[in-house]
Amino acid sequence: MKVTVVGAGYVGFSHAVLLAQKHTVCVLDVVAEKVGLINSGKSPIIDAEIEEHLATKRLGLTATLDKNVALENADIVIIATPTDYDPQLNYFNTSSIESVVDSVAEINNGVPIVIKSTVPVGYTQQLQEQRGLTILFSPEFLREGKALYDILYPSRIIVGIPAGQNQSKSFVDAANAFAGLLVEGAVKEDVPMQIMNSSEAEAVKLFSNTFLALRVAYFNELDSYAEMRGFDSRQIIEGVGLDPRIGNHYNNPSFGYGGYCLPKDTKQLLANYHDVPNNIIAAIVDANRTRKDFIAERILDRKPRVVGIYRLTMKTNSDNFRQSSIQGVIKRIKAKGVEVVIYEPQFADELFFNSRVIRDLAEFKAISDIIVSNRVSEDIADVLDKVYTRDLFGKD
Repeated sequence: MKVTVVGAGYVGFSHAVLLAQKHTVCVLDVVAEKVGLINSGKSPIIDAEIEEHLATKRLGLTATLDKNVALENADIVIIATPTDYDPQLNYFNTSSIESVVDSVAEINNGVPIVIKSTVPVGYTQQLQEQRGLTILFSPEFLREGKALYDILYPSRIIVGIPAGQNQSKSFVDAANAFAGLLVEGAVKEDVPMQIMNSSEAEAVKLFSNTFLALRVAYFNELDSYAEMRGFDSRQIIEGVGLDPRIGNHYNNPSFGYGGYCLPKDTKQLLANYHDVPNNIIAAIVDANRTRKDFIAERILDRKPRVVGIYRLTMKTNSDNFRQSSIQGVIKRIKAKGVEVVIYEPQFADELFFNSRVIRDLAEFKAISDIIVSNRVSEDIADVLDKVYTRDLFGKD
């Protein structure tokens, strides 16, 4: 098959690599640098499994900036373009998806389209009714930096068919064919699979990520309590986690949840609740704001002259700092008139939020009165007396 994947981010490119093991895959992106990297056999994202596959396996993988080259003769089109949340509209910006769908209709009308981008509940149904094409939705459940691993060993495969099309042979066949592609490329056997209504599949995605955000917020609020009371937060968390119903996983305190998915997905889910009574969903969104307030206050309590931010990235071994929680902390500290400097070797500009970016680690350590680090690294092990972190377990 010729599979076209639109979007070379961690969702799109991980799927492209998986499917290129057995099929011809063309990645379409608007960033020339990413296309160049892919065509030279390099990954545009940091992911150990992707880099290993590119180095050791024969993959039918190319990339292009030309939508005609990508979409002509494709047997299936997978859309994995960004859908950022618009706080003014209380809605994901889905314009990139609509642009791709319209291009497909123009260049290769009738080919099945699978949306992998996260969308509001009911979006696929509405889009299919407007365009009259074979459009499906399949949520992704990938961790940044472990995206290919999570497709090779998937927790589940879900494909959504718009209501009213559940008995349509073309839609059912397309859903089964796409699920089969994912199963074919996976290493894990007996992967749980569900074919459901597309709106329900969209809800699965948003509720899954909101539960993860709830877990992050819960342990962060436990940690805030322990820090304020002078208790050993780690001892409490480990004791709580010994209950097998809770477990000792996804429990490491942080400066808040951030990244590609959790902030925008929780807000979108809350927006979908506009006429539904709720307390918990709204509290999950509010809790992240409260945690950043608390972290900033604890830092300012130390009366620093210069606050050093060690890395803008969300996690260890990551190059992503989109919506990272530390950005909210930076804004709060700067609002109090305290100077902030940032150590971030992945950031090319000289300023971030009008704060100086320092690439010399020794200079950064020397100039900072306090070093704020969401996750501790060996790079700052020699100045731990300066470090403020809530990283208790040394893991993400």
